[in-house]
Amino acid sequence: MHAIEAQGLRKTYPGGVEAVKGIDFEVSEGEVFGLLGPNGAGKSTTVGMLTTTIVPTAGTARLVGHDVARSPLLARSVSSVVFQEAVVDRGLTGRTNLELHTRLWGVPPERAKRRTTELIEALGLSELIDRLVATYSGGERRRLEIARALCSEPQVLFLDEPTVGLDPRIRHELLDVIAGLRARDDLTILVTTHYLDEAQRLCDRVAIIHEGSVVALDSPQALLARLGREILEFRVDGSPHLALATLRDRGIAAEDAFAIGARITVPLHRHAATEALAAIESERLRVSEIATRVPNLDDVYLQLTGGEVREAA
Repeated sequence: MHAIEAQGLRKTYPGGVEAVKGIDFEVSEGEVFGLLGPNGAGKSTTVGMLTTTIVPTAGTARLVGHDVARSPLLARSVSSVVFQEAVVDRGLTGRTNLELHTRLWGVPPERAKRRTTELIEALGLSELIDRLVATYSGGERRRLEIARALCSEPQVLFLDEPTVGLDPRIRHELLDVIAGLRARDDLTILVTTHYLDEAQRLCDRVAIIHEGSVVALDSPQALLARLGREILEFRVDGSPHLALATLRDRGIAAEDAFAIGARITVPLHRHAATEALAAIESERLRVSEIATRVPNLDDVYLQLTGGEVREAA
Protein backbone atom coordinates (compact mmCIF):
# COMPACT_ATOMS: atom_id res chain seq x y z
CA MET A 1 0.00 0.00 0.00
CA HIS A 2 1.22 3.48 -0.85
CA ALA A 3 1.25 6.06 1.93
CA ILE A 4 -0.06 8.76 -0.43
CA GLU A 5 -1.95 8.36 -3.70
CA ALA A 6 -3.27 11.13 -5.95
CA GLN A 7 -5.11 10.34 -9.18
CA GLY A 8 -6.46 13.03 -11.47
CA LEU A 9 -6.50 15.46 -8.55
CA ARG A 10 -7.96 18.79 -9.62
CA LYS A 11 -9.01 22.02 -7.95
CA THR A 12 -10.86 24.87 -9.67
CA TYR A 13 -11.75 27.90 -7.56
CA PRO A 14 -14.74 30.19 -8.16
CA GLY A 15 -14.20 32.29 -11.25
CA GLY A 16 -12.64 29.38 -13.14
CA VAL A 17 -9.16 29.63 -11.61
CA GLU A 18 -7.51 26.22 -12.08
CA ALA A 19 -5.03 25.87 -9.22
CA VAL A 20 -4.38 22.14 -9.75
CA LYS A 21 -4.99 20.57 -13.15
CA GLY A 22 -5.36 16.82 -12.73
CA ILE A 23 -2.12 15.64 -11.13
CA ASP A 24 -1.07 12.05 -10.45
CA PHE A 25 1.59 10.70 -8.10
CA GLU A 26 2.17 7.99 -5.50
CA VAL A 27 4.42 8.09 -2.44
CA SER A 28 5.76 4.90 -0.88
CA GLU A 29 5.85 4.27 2.85
CA GLY A 30 8.98 5.76 4.41
CA GLU A 31 9.71 7.97 1.40
CA VAL A 32 10.54 11.68 1.49
CA PHE A 33 8.69 13.20 -1.45
CA GLY A 34 8.92 16.80 -2.60
CA LEU A 35 6.51 19.08 -4.43
CA LEU A 36 8.79 21.64 -6.05
CA GLY A 37 7.69 24.88 -7.65
CA PRO A 38 7.13 28.61 -7.09
CA ASN A 39 4.34 30.12 -5.04
CA GLY A 40 1.19 29.88 -7.10
CA ALA A 41 2.22 26.62 -8.79
CA GLY A 42 -0.42 24.62 -6.88
CA LYS A 43 1.70 23.04 -4.13
CA SER A 44 -0.21 24.34 -1.12
CA THR A 45 -3.57 23.65 -2.77
CA THR A 46 -2.44 20.06 -3.35
CA VAL A 47 -1.43 19.73 0.32
CA GLY A 48 -4.76 21.27 1.32
CA MET A 49 -6.64 18.60 -0.62
CA LEU A 50 -4.47 15.80 0.78
CA THR A 51 -4.98 17.04 4.34
CA THR A 52 -8.78 17.43 3.93
CA THR A 53 -8.80 21.23 4.36
CA ILE A 54 -9.65 21.83 0.68
CA VAL A 55 -12.31 19.84 -1.17
CA PRO A 56 -11.07 18.52 -4.55
CA THR A 57 -13.03 19.52 -7.64
CA ALA A 58 -12.25 16.15 -9.25
CA GLY A 59 -10.02 13.12 -8.86
CA THR A 60 -9.18 11.05 -5.80
CA ALA A 61 -6.58 11.11 -3.05
CA ARG A 62 -5.82 8.54 -0.37
CA LEU A 63 -3.65 8.52 2.75
CA VAL A 64 -2.66 4.99 3.79
CA GLY A 65 -5.70 3.76 1.86
CA HIS A 66 -8.20 6.26 3.32
CA ASP A 67 -10.03 8.42 0.78
CA VAL A 68 -9.59 12.04 1.89
CA ALA A 69 -13.03 13.08 0.60
CA ARG A 70 -15.07 10.05 1.69
CA SER A 71 -13.26 9.30 4.96
CA PRO A 72 -11.67 12.57 6.08
CA LEU A 73 -11.51 11.65 9.78
CA LEU A 74 -9.65 8.42 9.03
CA ALA A 75 -7.30 10.29 6.68
CA ARG A 76 -6.59 12.83 9.42
CA SER A 77 -6.01 10.08 11.98
CA VAL A 78 -2.97 8.79 10.06
CA SER A 79 -1.47 12.14 9.12
CA SER A 80 -0.28 15.45 10.49
CA VAL A 81 0.69 18.75 8.91
CA VAL A 82 3.02 21.66 9.61
CA PHE A 83 1.54 24.66 7.82
CA GLN A 84 3.44 27.74 6.63
CA GLU A 85 1.79 29.85 9.32
CA ALA A 86 2.54 29.09 12.97
CA VAL A 87 -0.25 27.40 14.93
CA VAL A 88 1.44 26.91 18.32
CA ASP A 89 0.16 29.06 21.18
CA ARG A 90 2.73 31.80 21.87
CA GLY A 91 1.29 32.42 25.35
CA LEU A 92 2.12 28.89 26.53
CA THR A 93 5.41 27.11 27.08
CA GLY A 94 6.65 24.65 24.50
CA ARG A 95 5.98 21.74 26.85
CA THR A 96 2.40 22.86 27.50
CA ASN A 97 1.80 23.11 23.75
CA LEU A 98 2.93 19.51 23.30
CA GLU A 99 0.97 18.21 26.29
CA LEU A 100 -2.18 19.97 25.10
CA HIS A 101 -1.79 18.48 21.63
CA THR A 102 -1.40 14.92 22.95
CA ARG A 103 -4.61 15.38 24.98
CA LEU A 104 -6.49 16.68 21.96
CA TRP A 105 -5.40 13.58 20.05
CA GLY A 106 -6.39 11.28 22.90
CA VAL A 107 -2.90 9.87 23.44
CA PRO A 108 -2.83 7.92 26.76
CA PRO A 109 -0.95 9.88 29.47
CA GLU A 110 2.01 7.51 29.96
CA ARG A 111 2.50 7.11 26.22
CA ALA A 112 2.15 10.88 25.75
CA LYS A 113 4.84 11.52 28.34
CA ARG A 114 7.26 9.11 26.64
CA ARG A 115 6.45 10.53 23.23
CA THR A 116 6.99 14.17 24.20
CA THR A 117 10.25 13.32 25.97
CA GLU A 118 11.51 11.56 22.82
CA LEU A 119 10.51 14.45 20.58
CA ILE A 120 12.02 17.11 22.82
CA GLU A 121 15.34 15.28 22.63
CA ALA A 122 15.14 14.43 18.91
CA LEU A 123 14.32 17.99 17.87
CA GLY A 124 16.81 19.72 20.14
CA LEU A 125 14.22 21.47 22.29
CA SER A 126 15.53 20.55 25.75
CA GLU A 127 16.93 23.96 26.67
CA LEU A 128 13.88 25.95 25.62
CA ILE A 129 10.90 23.62 26.13
CA ASP A 130 9.84 25.31 29.41
CA ARG A 131 10.06 28.84 28.02
CA LEU A 132 7.09 30.75 26.61
CA VAL A 133 6.84 30.22 22.86
CA ALA A 134 6.67 34.01 22.46
CA THR A 135 10.43 34.05 23.29
CA TYR A 136 11.35 31.50 20.58
CA SER A 137 13.17 32.39 17.38
CA GLY A 138 11.62 31.47 14.05
CA GLY A 139 13.72 28.33 13.76
CA GLU A 140 12.98 27.24 17.33
CA ARG A 141 9.27 27.73 16.75
CA ARG A 142 9.47 25.64 13.58
CA ARG A 143 11.10 22.78 15.49
CA LEU A 144 8.34 22.97 18.10
CA GLU A 145 5.73 22.92 15.30
CA ILE A 146 7.26 19.72 13.93
CA ALA A 147 7.38 18.13 17.40
CA ARG A 148 3.72 19.07 17.90
CA ALA A 149 2.79 17.48 14.58
CA LEU A 150 4.58 14.26 15.55
CA CYS A 151 2.91 13.92 18.97
CA SER A 152 0.06 11.87 17.48
CA GLU A 153 2.56 9.42 15.88
CA PRO A 154 1.32 10.00 12.31
CA GLN A 155 2.24 7.71 9.45
CA VAL A 156 2.35 10.66 7.03
CA LEU A 157 3.80 14.10 7.81
CA PHE A 158 3.17 17.11 5.56
CA LEU A 159 5.64 20.00 5.72
CA ASP A 160 4.39 23.03 3.77
CA GLU A 161 7.35 25.35 3.01
CA PRO A 162 9.01 24.47 6.35
CA THR A 163 11.99 26.83 6.05
CA VAL A 164 10.38 29.89 4.43
CA GLY A 165 11.36 33.13 6.14
CA LEU A 166 14.28 31.65 8.09
CA ASP A 167 17.81 33.00 7.85
CA PRO A 168 20.37 30.74 6.10
CA ARG A 169 22.00 29.37 9.28
CA ILE A 170 18.68 28.51 10.96
CA ARG A 171 17.38 27.07 7.70
CA HIS A 172 20.45 24.81 7.45
CA GLU A 173 19.95 23.59 11.03
CA LEU A 174 16.27 22.86 10.43
CA LEU A 175 17.07 20.88 7.29
CA ASP A 176 19.35 18.69 9.39
CA VAL A 177 16.47 18.10 11.81
CA ILE A 178 14.07 17.19 8.98
CA ALA A 179 16.63 14.87 7.40
CA GLY A 180 16.94 13.08 10.74
CA LEU A 181 13.20 12.43 10.91
CA ARG A 182 13.22 10.03 7.98
CA ALA A 183 14.63 7.22 10.11
CA ARG A 184 11.92 7.55 12.77
CA ASP A 185 8.95 5.18 12.86
CA ASP A 186 8.95 4.55 9.06
CA LEU A 187 7.58 8.06 8.68
CA THR A 188 6.49 9.18 5.21
CA ILE A 189 7.17 12.88 4.57
CA LEU A 190 5.75 15.13 1.86
CA VAL A 191 7.49 18.50 1.75
CA THR A 192 6.61 21.49 -0.43
CA THR A 193 9.33 23.98 -1.28
CA HIS A 194 10.52 26.50 -3.83
CA TYR A 195 14.12 26.10 -2.65
CA LEU A 196 15.73 23.76 -5.16
CA ASP A 197 18.74 22.93 -2.99
CA GLU A 198 16.31 21.91 -0.25
CA ALA A 199 14.54 19.43 -2.52
CA GLN A 200 17.85 18.07 -3.75
CA ARG A 201 19.10 17.55 -0.21
CA LEU A 202 16.00 16.09 1.44
CA CYS A 203 13.93 14.20 -1.11
CA ASP A 204 14.03 10.68 -2.52
CA ARG A 205 11.86 11.92 -5.40
CA VAL A 206 10.43 15.26 -6.45
CA ALA A 207 7.47 16.30 -8.56
CA ILE A 208 8.10 19.60 -10.30
CA ILE A 209 4.83 21.53 -10.48
CA HIS A 210 4.30 24.33 -12.99
CA GLU A 211 1.00 26.21 -13.28
CA GLY A 212 -0.96 23.43 -11.60
CA SER A 213 0.52 20.51 -13.56
CA VAL A 214 3.30 18.02 -12.85
CA VAL A 215 5.94 18.56 -15.54
CA ALA A 216 8.50 16.07 -14.19
CA LEU A 217 8.64 13.40 -11.49
CA ASP A 218 11.77 11.48 -10.59
CA SER A 219 14.65 11.34 -8.14
CA PRO A 220 16.80 14.49 -8.00
CA GLN A 221 19.70 12.43 -9.33
CA ALA A 222 17.71 11.19 -12.34
CA LEU A 223 16.44 14.69 -13.12
CA LEU A 224 19.98 16.04 -13.00
CA ALA A 225 21.24 13.18 -15.18
CA ARG A 226 19.03 14.43 -18.02
CA LEU A 227 21.34 17.41 -18.37
CA GLY A 228 24.57 15.41 -18.26
CA ARG A 229 27.62 16.04 -16.13
CA GLU A 230 28.54 19.53 -17.31
CA ILE A 231 26.82 22.58 -18.73
CA LEU A 232 28.16 25.66 -20.50
CA GLU A 233 26.54 28.95 -19.52
CA PHE A 234 27.09 32.40 -21.04
CA ARG A 235 25.47 35.71 -21.91
CA VAL A 236 25.14 36.71 -25.56
CA ASP A 237 25.14 40.19 -27.08
CA GLY A 238 22.41 39.94 -29.70
CA SER A 239 19.61 37.47 -30.25
CA PRO A 240 19.91 34.54 -27.80
CA HIS A 241 17.50 32.47 -29.90
CA LEU A 242 19.60 32.99 -33.04
CA ALA A 243 22.77 32.09 -31.11
CA LEU A 244 21.09 28.96 -29.75
CA ALA A 245 19.90 27.96 -33.23
CA THR A 246 23.44 28.43 -34.54
CA LEU A 247 24.90 26.13 -31.88
CA ARG A 248 22.19 23.55 -32.62
CA ASP A 249 23.09 23.67 -36.31
CA ARG A 250 26.71 23.02 -35.35
CA GLY A 251 25.62 19.99 -33.28
CA ILE A 252 26.90 21.52 -30.04
CA ALA A 253 23.52 22.33 -28.49
CA ALA A 254 20.78 19.70 -28.27
CA GLU A 255 17.06 20.24 -27.74
CA ASP A 256 17.56 20.56 -23.98
CA ALA A 257 19.65 23.74 -24.38
CA PHE A 258 17.67 26.84 -23.45
CA ALA A 259 17.78 30.61 -23.22
CA ILE A 260 16.41 32.76 -20.38
CA GLY A 261 16.75 36.41 -21.31
CA ALA A 262 20.25 36.95 -22.66
CA ARG A 263 21.68 33.94 -20.82
CA ILE A 264 22.11 30.64 -22.67
CA THR A 265 22.58 27.28 -20.96
CA VAL A 266 23.95 24.38 -23.01
CA PRO A 267 24.19 20.85 -21.52
CA LEU A 268 27.36 19.50 -23.08
CA HIS A 269 26.57 15.76 -22.93
CA ARG A 270 29.14 14.07 -25.21
CA HIS A 271 30.92 17.30 -26.17
CA ALA A 272 33.92 18.84 -24.46
CA ALA A 273 33.79 22.47 -23.36
CA THR A 274 36.64 23.24 -25.74
CA GLU A 275 34.48 22.12 -28.69
CA ALA A 276 31.69 24.44 -27.65
CA LEU A 277 34.11 27.34 -27.19
CA ALA A 278 35.64 26.71 -30.61
CA ALA A 279 32.17 26.76 -32.20
CA ILE A 280 31.29 30.02 -30.44
CA GLU A 281 34.52 31.60 -31.68
CA SER A 282 34.19 30.36 -35.26
CA GLU A 283 30.60 31.61 -35.49
CA ARG A 284 31.75 34.98 -34.11
CA LEU A 285 29.13 35.00 -31.39
CA ARG A 286 29.60 37.93 -29.01
CA VAL A 287 29.49 36.37 -25.56
CA SER A 288 30.47 37.26 -21.99
CA GLU A 289 30.37 35.73 -18.50
CA ILE A 290 31.13 32.32 -19.99
CA ALA A 291 31.65 29.43 -17.58
CA THR A 292 31.19 25.69 -17.18
CA ARG A 293 29.70 24.03 -14.10
CA VAL A 294 27.79 20.97 -12.97
CA PRO A 295 23.98 21.19 -13.40
CA ASN A 296 21.59 21.66 -10.49
CA LEU A 297 17.82 21.52 -10.04
CA ASP A 298 17.61 25.20 -10.97
CA ASP A 299 18.70 24.21 -14.46
CA VAL A 300 16.20 21.35 -14.59
CA TYR A 301 13.37 23.68 -13.59
CA LEU A 302 14.41 26.37 -16.08
CA GLN A 303 14.73 23.87 -18.90
CA LEU A 304 11.28 22.41 -18.21
CA THR A 305 9.35 25.62 -17.60
CA GLY A 306 11.33 28.52 -19.05
CA GLY A 307 10.91 30.43 -15.77
CA GLU A 308 13.07 31.09 -12.75
CA VAL A 309 11.56 29.36 -9.73
CA ARG A 310 12.83 31.86 -7.15
CA GLU A 311 11.79 34.89 -9.22
CA ALA A 312 8.35 33.33 -9.65
CA ALA A 313 8.16 32.75 -5.91
